[in-house]
Amino acid sequence: MTQAELVKALIDAGIHFGNPASRWNPRMEPYIQGKRGNVHIINIKETVKGLLLAKKLIQNTVASGKDVLFVGTKRQARSAVQDEATRSGMHYVTERWLGGTLTNFRTIRDRLKRLEQLEKLFETGQIETYSKKMKSTLSREMTKIKANLEGIRKMDKVPGIIFIVDTKREHIAVNEARKLGVKTIALIDTDGDPSQIDLPIPGNDDAMRAIALVVSQLADAAIEGKQGRTTGGQGEGGDRPRGRSSRASFRADDAGQQAPAAGEAAPAVPEPTPASLEPASA
Repeated sequence: MTQAELVKALIDAGIHFGNPASRWNPRMEPYIQGKRGNVHIINIKETVKGLLLAKKLIQNTVASGKDVLFVGTKRQARSAVQDEATRSGMHYVTERWLGGTLTNFRTIRDRLKRLEQLEKLFETGQIETYSKKMKSTLSREMTKIKANLEGIRKMDKVPGIIFIVDTKREHIAVNEARKLGVKTIALIDTDGDPSQIDLPIPGNDDAMRAIALVVSQLADAAIEGKQGRTTGGQGEGGDRPRGRSSRASFRADDAGQQAPAAGEAAPAVPEPTPASLEPASA
């Protein structure tokens, strides 16, 4: 997909529609182009810029041997996040972010071991030796653990990057990533706080088509990264010190790449036409 095709697809998906102006976060002002009625319109140039930088970061991080964790527990995001994470061989959380998923990872691994024990009971038929009440209790336990942790059962270490849909909803995931120094990328609407995220992609985080398109692009980047995976950690996923000015450093690193560096001309992105500013269905 060319950049022009990507821009058109993003606009068609309604990614430039923000929240009502009364709900905005002033820190999102640099990413807002204006208002239509009472709805903020996101600058599509900033969306494309953030998406291209995110793809490059994911590709380099995965190539260095680290994985990506896709997080999207809202109804509009679940299907796309699970499908694209599975397609790219990465990890995902779509049901519920359990507190301590990153900061108390050892406990999460213990729960996954418990899931394996329960599955073995049912697979071998040993569960039939238990009473009906105990069998029902163990079945419910297995179902609950599987629903919450199925997407990370193969994640044996803290990921290199977390991609988040809706930072307000997933604030616990954001806080845990910041605490551990894990880089964060997020599709963030006009009511979010971009200062909490290393690399924000400003855009509508409620439209299903917009979410699906962004996640698909990032999954493609992860697949490309896996194809060039090395053990040297030479990409951006290496051990470079992390700070809150990470986005600026990404821009500096990517000078001359697909995405423009800070101070360079933004991509030639067509302005949304009046027709494209009509609200799109999620």
